[in-house]
Amino acid sequence: MNTKVWLVGAGPGDPELLTLKAVKALNQAEIVMIDDLVNPAVLEHCPSARIISVGKRGGCRSTPQAFIHRLMLRYARQGKCVVRLKGGDPCIFGRGSEEADWLGEHGIDVETVNGITAGLAGATNCGIPLTLRGVARGVTLVTAHTQDDSSLNWTALAQSGTTLVVYMGVAKLADIRDGLLAGGMSDEMPVAMIENASLPEQRECRSHLATMQDDAMAFALKSPAILVIGEVARASTQISMPLLLHA
Repeated sequence: MNTKVWLVGAGPGDPELLTLKAVKALNQAEIVMIDDLVNPAVLEHCPSARIISVGKRGGCRSTPQAFIHRLMLRYARQGKCVVRLKGGDPCIFGRGSEEADWLGEHGIDVETVNGITAGLAGATNCGIPLTLRGVARGVTLVTAHTQDDSSLNWTALAQSGTTLVVYMGVAKLADIRDGLLAGGMSDEMPVAMIENASLPEQRECRSHLATMQDDAMAFALKSPAILVIGEVARASTQISMPLLLHA
């Protein structure tokens, strides 16, 4: 009896960024439990599977995590090939490790298939290198939405010398700005706000730390969006991938 669950990253939205291993898992799937941010076009790779929506979105009604756990376990114990399909990467703000640990405690093997995360794809499409010799020695991925609503150590982040990529930050732009300014980051630090990363409707707004909230309001920035904060956000290099590929 098959007792494996696949935790598969669907990538940031562009179905062409799906990995070959993810396609293989989807081709075998009998049950696919799908998050809200997964592009429906990805489901072309699992035409005979039963699709179950278990979306979780900040500020919206969400499927309880405990229910998702029990559903995966039920179908795995029935011998079904189960794929838990997540936007981006399962292990970057995707609860992948929580689900893998819970399933392992109940005797279910888990295989994780990485996906390209939105912070990387969105920045690349805007011509922004997240690391750059002489400019940014590293990159730090953070979420502005915490389980207990606690504040991040903005001072440490402001002084890290790395590019900051902030997920789920649209509703907390003021907190992010105030925390980084209080931590010593320059009010002129460049910021790129990128909506719908990698999709044909991707939009970007270039700003600075001090004015990013006002600029985001004028731009009508909406989730899902990521923020790239750092000197690299001044860049607009030739590494960007033309969105004409999606036409």
